[in-house]
Parts: sequence; C-alpha cells; structure tokens
Amino acid sequence: MKRTQTKNLIRLIEIVKRLRSPGGCPWDRKQTHRSLRHDLIEESYEVLDALESGNMNDFRDELGDLLLQVVFHAQIAAEKGKFDFDAVAGAVADKLVRRHPHVFASKKVRGHAAVLRQWETIKKEEKQAHSILAEVPRALPALLKADKVQRKVARVGFDWRHVNDVLAKVEEELGELKKAMASGDRRHFEEELGDLLFATVNLARYQGAQAEELLNRAIHKFVARFQQVEHALHAQGRRLEDCTLEQLDALWEETKRASRSRRRQPRRR
Repeated sequence: MKRTQTKNLIRLIEIVKRLRSPGGCPWDRKQTHRSLRHDLIEESYEVLDALESGNMNDFRDELGDLLLQVVFHAQIAAEKGKFDFDAVAGAVADKLVRRHPHVFASKKVRGHAAVLRQWETIKKEEKQAHSILAEVPRALPALLKADKVQRKVARVGFDWRHVNDVLAKVEEELGELKKAMASGDRRHFEEELGDLLFATVNLARYQGAQAEELLNRAIHKFVARFQQVEHALHAQGRRLEDCTLEQLDALWEETKRASRSRRRQPRRR
C-alpha cells in the first residue's frame, strides 16, 4: 500500500474519532450501531447503483461512503472497548490467509470449484458450525438469500447434473402452482409460488447469473418502457387515467416494438 493511501485512511479514522468526541458533532455522537443499520444498507445499494451506472467517479464516492460506515461502526465499538478499525482489518486479513492455503501455504488445489469447496470446509471448521448453512444471514433479501443457500450447497456437491434438470424442476413447480391455484387453497398457493421462485433462482444460479441482478434489470426495463408510454401520452395531450386498458396495451406494444427496433440497428463506427 502506498504511503499516501495509508495516510488518507488514517486521516479518515481520525476525522470520525473527532466527530464522535465530546467537542464533535451532536448528530454523530448520538449514533449507535442500531441507529446506523439503515444507513449501512442504503450505502450498500448506492454502491451497486453507481456500479451499474458505469460512472467511476460516482462509484469511487459511494465506496467511500460505505467505507465511512465501516469506520464509524469500528469507532463506536472502540469507545465501548470491544474492537477498533485495526482489529477489523487485521481479522479479515488473517481470514483471507487462512482460507487461501493454496496461496499462502503449501496446500495444492486444482480448479475454481475445488477452491470454493475448500473455502466452505475451512469456514465451517472455524465457526464450529454443524451446518454449512448456519452462517447465511437471516436479514438478507429473499432472492439473495436463496442464491447464497444454493451456492453453498452446490460447493459441497449438492447440485443438479445438467441445466435440463433445473429446467424440469422449474416446470414441475409451475405445474404444482397451477394445481394449487385450481384448488383454491391460499396457503398451498403461496407455498407453491415460493417453491417456484426458489427453483427460478436456482436456474439463474446454475447458468452463472444472479436472480437479484436479473430481476433488477427487468424492473429497470419495465420502468423505462412505462415512462416512454407516459411521455407518448403527454405528447398527445392525454392522461393515463383517461385511457382504456386496451389503449394502454396498444401503446405498450408500440413502445416495445420501437425499443427492439433500436436495439437491432447497427452501431455507427
């Protein structure tokens, strides 16, 4: 690490320490681990938004805001005599060394899958957990949690042999959902819909994608297309409320065709 990088990190830590001191900022001094929970989540998503936008300046700034959350929580813990930022950094550095014996020790592993299995084995031994799923955070959003659970069990060999098997499972769950809907049993319907969602996440995972990211793209596409419909209506001096469903559907399809046509056009060099 360059000296200037170390200097800036130390400067950030000292700034946060001063903000929390008796002569510091009243708002910063009032914060606790619990009061900052939503800030931590919000900053994490803002990092993802900046990454998705492709703006590296925004990405850098949002990473800084996320780092601030880490430093802030470490400072609160230090004031309580629990741990400080140096302990946080040291712990994660030690963990990386322990879980990469093929890099920092003499152990040999071959291939990406073997590395992941080794990681899970070492992690389970460290945590003295009875299950490899014990460490899946309960607070994770459902799509992310499903993906994490599936990836963990896949790393120890509990996975489908072929993508067609995963597709068959999705189709099976869809069939079960249709039967549940026909039965009129609300609880059964909800259970089967959950199973279908879980199977769909598994299909995305098996194909090397993340369901959370794919759903976000689909939402973004829907929002952009609906806003185009709104814009078209505004240009015509019409309102959404004054249109029939058939009129909105027709305009939606027209917008979709225009969007696909633009994607097919060759780019100018």
